[in-house]
Amino acid sequence: MTTTTAELDALTAAAAAAAPVWRAADAATRASWLRAAADTLDAHLDELVAIADEETRLGETRLRGEVGRTTGQLRLFATVVEEGSYLELTVDDADPSAAVPRPELRRMLTGVGPVAVFSASNFPFAFSVAGGDTASALAAGNPVIVKAHSGHPRLSKRTAELVSAALVQAGAPEGSLGLVEGREAGNALVQHPVIQAAGFTGSLGGGRALFDLASGRPDPIPFYGELGSVNPVVITPAAVAARGEALAQGLVGSFTLGVGQFCTKPGVVFVPAGAGFEALVASFAAGASGGPLLTERITEAFPSGVAHLESDPSVAVVAQGAEAEPGSAQPVVLSTDAAAVAARPETLLEECFGPVTLLVRYSSQDELHAALEAVPGSLTATLHAEESDDVAAVLEVLTRKAGRVLFAGWPTGVAVTWSQHHGGPWPATTSLHTSVGATAIRRFLRPVVFQDAPAALLPEVLRDESLARLPHRRNGVLQVP
Repeated sequence: MTTTTAELDALTAAAAAAAPVWRAADAATRASWLRAAADTLDAHLDELVAIADEETRLGETRLRGEVGRTTGQLRLFATVVEEGSYLELTVDDADPSAAVPRPELRRMLTGVGPVAVFSASNFPFAFSVAGGDTASALAAGNPVIVKAHSGHPRLSKRTAELVSAALVQAGAPEGSLGLVEGREAGNALVQHPVIQAAGFTGSLGGGRALFDLASGRPDPIPFYGELGSVNPVVITPAAVAARGEALAQGLVGSFTLGVGQFCTKPGVVFVPAGAGFEALVASFAAGASGGPLLTERITEAFPSGVAHLESDPSVAVVAQGAEAEPGSAQPVVLSTDAAAVAARPETLLEECFGPVTLLVRYSSQDELHAALEAVPGSLTATLHAEESDDVAAVLEVLTRKAGRVLFAGWPTGVAVTWSQHHGGPWPATTSLHTSVGATAIRRFLRPVVFQDAPAALLPEVLRDESLARLPHRRNGVLQVP
């Protein structure tokens, strides 16, 4: 089913009417609306999980946990709104005696206006209708119109019905949350003049196409896309010697988690040649199970993605997991060498969605560094080393390549916190911002300065009586109530 042009126009008109109400709502009110949405999702947990499992086959345990993450995000952003530092309130008092006389300037961040959000296939709750993009956009004071993912249409509709009704019942205006369906409607949504920003999680090809549409508008808008990531891992010889078996087991658990459909899956792993790590991985991978993939399109793409990697003459199959049922994906571990990666990154460093990882042997630090420089921007980078290792140069490269650098554990799993960053250089994301954590709100805000404004005409948060209760900077000095 595709949303018609008339239906899209009605949704955008309602969002445009709702935008001033959201922007003007005080912190307590806006936070209460976010918590009402979270409470409603929790209250309908059983119903929503049943629909999601039918459509995605992700399993009840995983889906229940994801609902908890989703409602947790909404409640986190309620506290972000109440705390107030996200507004970046800044005051410079007038100084007529300055060499260049200075007026009074009061600066804040405010919502950009209606936001388009494009749902992801692999997280039907946490990156979908009421997921992190929607939560952060609402928290910033903007209505949202979501483009439903074709992989879970019934869940998208029901979630939108519940959250939209909960917002209105809590006092938010009609038009606070809308839903469109179909690729054509999604394209039209990002080009609609009412929409002022867009958030996307999905494929590089799909994201790039929408990015170009957003940039090609008569009035270009910011497009915050999370597109693709190979999430490099570097393991030193000392780390293999100290804990090789545990590292091999951890890697297999991570690249097969969710049947390899996490955006933070470790897709390329640099391992010391001759250290025996490949054999250790093979011993654990042999018993690893795969499973059904999220959509028919992903299911069809996985074998061709693996075949693309195997087409390189340097690539060999290290191990395969337990034999999969028809229509399911079988885990596979491949190997190559650092010289091949440095020479042919367009083949060997292309993201393959599903349970596959590529082990890259390196024989020297020079080989490792040359190959690492070929790695595209990623969401994460992981370094497993020992205290005796000199890894400063490796760390410098990984920090340039990724938005989150790990020194223990594996990258699958993203904590939703104030300090989290889920983004990275192109093609991981199209911007410098995060899609997870408190600062995700910054994507959907714009600065505005009031010069010599009468106090009665200032937004309430910029008046002195409000500033006394909120974090702000005055004349360059941070003020924390």
